Amino acid sequence: MISFIVPAYNEAQCLSATLDALHQAGFALGESYEIVVADYGSTDQTAAIAAGMGAIVVSAALRQIAATRNAGALVARGDMLIFVDADTLVNVSVVSAAVQAMCQGAVGGGAGMVFDNPSPLYARLMLRIIVHVFRWFGVATGCYLFCTRPAFVAVGGFDEKYFGAEEIVMSRALKRQGQFVILKQAVTTSARKLRTYSVPEQLRFMARMARMALRGTKSLKQRQGMEFWYAERRPDPRNDA
Repeated sequence: MISFIVPAYNEAQCLSATLDALHQAGFALGESYEIVVADYGSTDQTAAIAAGMGAIVVSAALRQIAATRNAGALVARGDMLIFVDADTLVNVSVVSAAVQAMCQGAVGGGAGMVFDNPSPLYARLMLRIIVHVFRWFGVATGCYLFCTRPAFVAVGGFDEKYFGAEEIVMSRALKRQGQFVILKQAVTTSARKLRTYSVPEQLRFMARMARMALRGTKSLKQRQGMEFWYAERRPDPRNDA
């Protein structure tokens, strides 16, 4: 069985499209699958939307991305785990490639990603560089990571000490268990933060992240400085168009 695990917090605007894409991919593959939505105390219709679209809804005790993903994996029944962010759209090709890789012996992996539209040109160019860097180092981007259940258990799941870069930590841990692949296929992830945060705000955030990187992993083990990911959702202007 394939278990799609979707961490979510106040994702009512994006979740329907994400779950619909997962259902389409699972149905097209003809494999047994389930969708688990790990919800941390959403105050919008996230949980109701997930349940209405046939997902298993589990409440996460801590609003921290690693812990939320682990909460979903804890109730998942599949022997293949695919973690997909709530604002990310998969396609049949990228899911099929992940399943094939695991069936052929890979313990896990990731994929490329592109932004949805509208997204600024500078962001699309920057993302292309980031994807190439991640591919070079053999680590998954956070919006799409897959692994076998035995490998997930062996590494103890996502490291809950980290509030950011947990996908890099997880990728490195999985690589110690066996083959870790980065697929040529790509998922489509939302550029909503680029639409809802001004350019000066984005520049300040990138400068803060650069300073944190220079201080080492200790700075990634606290929520402070991670507002870009943990602040309250801002309305996406695309949805008002």
